[in-house]
Amino acid sequence: MSDSLSRREFLERAGTTVAASTVGVPSVLLPDRDEVLGVALCGLGNYAKTQLAPGLQKTEHCALRGIVTGSPEKIPRWQRRYDIPDSNVYSYDTLPEISNNAALDVVYVVTPPGLHARDAIKAAEAGKHVWCEKPMAMTASECRAVIDAAEKNGVQLTVGYRMQHEPNTQTIIRYGEDETYGAVTSVATAAGYDGTPPDPDDWRRDAERGGGALYDMGVYPINAARYATGMEPVAVTGRTWSERDEIYSEVPEFAEFTLEFPGGVTATGTASFGASMNYLEVECTEGGYQLRPFQAYSGVQGTTSDGTRLPPDPTDQQARQMDNDARAIKNDNPPLVPGREGLADVRVVRAIMESSANDGARMEL
Repeated sequence: MSDSLSRREFLERAGTTVAASTVGVPSVLLPDRDEVLGVALCGLGNYAKTQLAPGLQKTEHCALRGIVTGSPEKIPRWQRRYDIPDSNVYSYDTLPEISNNAALDVVYVVTPPGLHARDAIKAAEAGKHVWCEKPMAMTASECRAVIDAAEKNGVQLTVGYRMQHEPNTQTIIRYGEDETYGAVTSVATAAGYDGTPPDPDDWRRDAERGGGALYDMGVYPINAARYATGMEPVAVTGRTWSERDEIYSEVPEFAEFTLEFPGGVTATGTASFGASMNYLEVECTEGGYQLRPFQAYSGVQGTTSDGTRLPPDPTDQQARQMDNDARAIKNDNPPLVPGREGLADVRVVRAIMESSANDGARMEL
């Protein structure tokens, strides 16, 4: 990647490359702008249960109308609570049959990251729009395959980076773009929690399913460094490790990394399963600003060097994200966070892993 290549230019070029490599013929008709889109949640784990399903009770442009699960015992509870008919219930194996269901417009993939590509591609090939939770997939090639499937089948693909929809986050993105406090010179950001998954079979402890602090929490500071600077990193160094090997023997409990951007701008990031941390600090030539917390489900707030306060916004983050994405579909507009964003972050994740495996060697992107 050229030192002069900005984040916006990278995304535009990536999109052009993908579009040129496919001959996409839309397999779905644009919904009426007044229509409420039917959403099927694919994967009924904790995030779907505690955040997305409740969020879909607050949305105006989309509604929970279907489920996809590999756990039959969960089906009756979800059907009773959300009035989901048998015709809108699928397993991972029968997911392709959703193509025949006009009541469902979107599949929101919330399975473990190691399964994202599998399920997102199935949904796209069934002619359904795809909302994919972060991280988008395990590798850059998987991300490209998902993007390809969406392009070929004429459906929208967006990644569930809810923070880019959050008002205070959008404010600090604008600060960087407008150089409100001068040009960005450095970023420091971290995301983590101190806890232990009670279930030994939890995917966060499983390498094959995309566990570990870097995949699960690391994409928050990686994405934040990119949207705060408005640029794509040109190189990275990093290390990953575990302190509780009896719990995290397959995956890293911690990750630290430094991203190098054009013009000498740097970003340091940390991800953790063993310590609580949640901040985004941006230094500029004429001041700076911060968000603390920056990726919590609520209460995102901040301050600037001149005393400006960024108070929390009370709106449900997931509801805002899903309504924004539904509007993009209904109006045939590009989504706020396209699949190319997920690809960009996973490229960085893999480079951090490679750096750590090579004693912190500098990896060019």
